[in-house]
Amino acid sequence: MKIAYDAKRIFHNNTGLGNYGRDIVRILHKQGFVDHYYLFNTKKSELEGCMPYEDTTIVYPKGLLWRTIPSLWRLIGQWKQVKPLNVSFYHGLSGEIPIQITKNNIPKIVTIHDLIFLSHPHYYNFFDRIIYKIKFKYAVNVADHIIAISEQTKSDTIKYLKADENKISVIYQGCNAVFKKQYTENEKLKNRQKFNLPTQYVLNVGTLQERKNALTLIQAIHGTEHHLVLVGHEKGYAKALHKYISTNHLEKQVTFIKNITTEDLALIYQNATIFCYPSICEGFGIPIIEALFSGLPVITTKFGCFPEAAGPNSLFVNPTDENEIRSKINLLFEDPKLRLKLTQTGLEYVQKFSDKNVANNLMNLYKKVL
Repeated sequence: MKIAYDAKRIFHNNTGLGNYGRDIVRILHKQGFVDHYYLFNTKKSELEGCMPYEDTTIVYPKGLLWRTIPSLWRLIGQWKQVKPLNVSFYHGLSGEIPIQITKNNIPKIVTIHDLIFLSHPHYYNFFDRIIYKIKFKYAVNVADHIIAISEQTKSDTIKYLKADENKISVIYQGCNAVFKKQYTENEKLKNRQKFNLPTQYVLNVGTLQERKNALTLIQAIHGTEHHLVLVGHEKGYAKALHKYISTNHLEKQVTFIKNITTEDLALIYQNATIFCYPSICEGFGIPIIEALFSGLPVITTKFGCFPEAAGPNSLFVNPTDENEIRSKINLLFEDPKLRLKLTQTGLEYVQKFSDKNVANNLMNLYKKVL
């Protein structure tokens, strides 16, 4: 079996969509299910070193026009370079399939991560919404099969894109192996010292943007003695966070961390006491999976995709209710036995997102499509 992947996100996205693509190739390579991977990349990237596999070929644009405008190549020129490779099928990893690839007589699969630009349009500008809808609508129409990364995404794909329910399969994501490794106490101590972290803290991981809702979490720890660690790239929304912290003199109670290695992030997870993720909307919520594998009790949003990721034994809140979030945080700090129980049940639940399960589910779908 030979597979062509739209790999732009693998090589040009450090977070969610990039992690998804890198994990797909890593997991399938580890299981030995695929003979060769063709990763279609718009241009050179520092992340190419993350794909050191001998059965992998990175494919770049050919011709002056496509090299000059690689985004256009990805949209309408890529199919010509797919054709001579005789691949088993093409998989668009991030909601897109090249126009005219229907000229290649191969099956097409597309992964839809979320439709937040349609379900919560106020987080996106008008023109982005139009472009995304055109691309995603085309992809689900021409795809032979659609992968949704959660039941919530499947429901949204049917609702907003009128996709055929019979050609949608829910296949959950996994997460990087570094979050499943147990680190030594000495490694954890060095990590706390490196980032000047206390022995106990509430952790939140994710880009600091409005829909991730970090401001409400900061408001929730205001008035408590709990320390909050926010790990993620700062966007314009972060200005509101810093303003609130400054106004309320919380500088010593909130730590911002960004641009770190995956291993440092894994250690920050394992050093934490609680993981709190009151996001408004996501496609799935990979940080929740990372936290569960890291042995953390989780507090997250009670609706949307979050119960799918967190499982029945996490604690759930209204993400806009700072008092409810504060109450759940206090409860876990005050009850070590409850924290231990949630850690144990969380570790049991999260095994459904193991590499083996992800690989088997993907391969079953690939064989079905073929």
